Order: sequence, then C-alpha cells, then structure tokens
Amino acid sequence: MYSLYDAIVPTYVQMLGSLLHLLDKAEAHCTEHAVPPAELIGAKLADDMYPFAYQVKSAVLHSIGAIEGVRRGSFSPDRSALPETFEELRTRVEAAREALLGVERDKMESFIGQDMAFVVGEKRIPYTAENFLLSFSQPDFYFHLTIAYAILRNKGVQIGKLDFMGKTRTRRAVTAVEVNDTVRLA
Repeated sequence: MYSLYDAIVPTYVQMLGSLLHLLDKAEAHCTEHAVPPAELIGAKLADDMYPFAYQVKSAVLHSIGAIEGVRRGSFSPDRSALPETFEELRTRVEAAREALLGVERDKMESFIGQDMAFVVGEKRIPYTAENFLLSFSQPDFYFHLTIAYAILRNKGVQIGKLDFMGKTRTRRAVTAVEVNDTVRLA
C-alpha cells in the first residue's frame, strides 16, 4: 500500500541530494571561472524574484520544515536571514536530508486527517496534514528547487536534467558516474 510517507519523504531525500550536487557544481563553477560566490548566491532570474539563497532555504523549509509544521499543527514562512555562503547552504540542505532520513513511516501516517494551519501574521489557512503537504508544501518545494536550478543554468553553470533529478530509485543501483557523467537524457 502506497502511503503518505512514500509520497513525500523518499523524493524529498532524493531531490535534496540533487540540490547538494547543484551546490557543488555552482561552487566549482565559481572557482573555475573566478566568479565571486556571492554573485551566484545572490543571483535572481528577475528583479522581483528572490535570490538563489532564498530558493535553497525555501526548498529546505518546504521539505523537513513542512513535516515539522504538521507535527506542531502550524506552519509559517521562515523570515530568518539568508545563508551567505555555499557552506551555509550545504549545511542547511544536509541537515534537512538527515532529518528526513529520521522521519518514521508510522508517525507520518498518523498525521493523516490531522488539522493544521498555514499561518502568516493574523491569517490562518486551515488544512488537513496530508492536504497541506501534498497540495501546498510539495508544489512549493519543487517550485523553489526548479528556480534554484534555473538561476544556476542562467548564470552559466554546466548542469542538465539529470543534475536536477538526482539519483532516481531504479530497480538496480546506479553509480554516481552513470548518473552524473555517462547517462544523459536531454
């Protein structure tokens, strides 16, 4: 039987792994092309959009942060300062991945039907836990991850579709060389 855990946790772990890979590629790009890291970390696709650091921070927030919000019964945007270095970004992503690996399947399933709210200031938007995770946080997670990828591509970092997807859950183990260097889908 497919579960809420199955619909969320393994893919968050996969995609945060790809985000770590993207951070490595971005940092290597800065070194190789003498680009100040702050230039990529602060890069935006458009003037009215948030920068790369915000996109990474938000992907973390909408993964483990969303699950923690469900546990508490409410979720609010993170208004803390943005990370300023690749190391700070990497630390946040690694911590989120580690926390996700510790999420218990039974606990995740116990959230189903639980009331929770998205809270911004005085505004409270009610959800069930599963609807919040699947219809709000999961799409937001992918949005921020996609924008982070797009910013890096736009700034000339040599990444492609497989860099975005990360290691998929195939029937056989795929080596990092196959994923990152040999196999190319598009």
